[in-house]
Amino acid sequence: MAHVLERLKSPVGEVLLVTGEAGAIRALDFGDYEARMARLWKRYYGESPPAFAVAPKATAARKAVEAYFEGELAAIEALSTETGGTMFQREVWKALRDIPRGKTETYGELAERIGRAKAVRAVGLANGANPVGIVVPCHRVIGANGTLTGYGGGIERKRWLLQHEGAWVG
Repeated sequence: MAHVLERLKSPVGEVLLVTGEAGAIRALDFGDYEARMARLWKRYYGESPPAFAVAPKATAARKAVEAYFEGELAAIEALSTETGGTMFQREVWKALRDIPRGKTETYGELAERIGRAKAVRAVGLANGANPVGIVVPCHRVIGANGTLTGYGGGIERKRWLLQHEGAWVG
């Protein structure tokens, strides 16, 4: 399978975007976390990251992510993703996409919503292992007391993303 890696500038730093042949997003992370993206790739796809081709022109996914950063928040909502992960992880990642922009949910609320109220820690681990940040909005999950907790890209990026989407951030 041919994969394309695009590097985008954003208000929160360089974004790495990997798409597959059909244009589905396989990975999205920040430039300063490229090593983590490579680890997740190996974990989910069972191989070292391939030698990515450089897109001859901007992909539709790139245009949508750029539009999101420019204020067209809905631009990323219809993007398709194609990830590895366990059935449970994919269930959590699917549920993350149901959190509306401008809103947040606690790990407990997310666990309850997927019918696994006692699996709060597992939901947190799946959230943290999300290989497609921003599009699969793991940044919209907060601590039980309303605080910004754990985000693979750092708390300041999480704060920026939530404010960009119009969520109240205390």
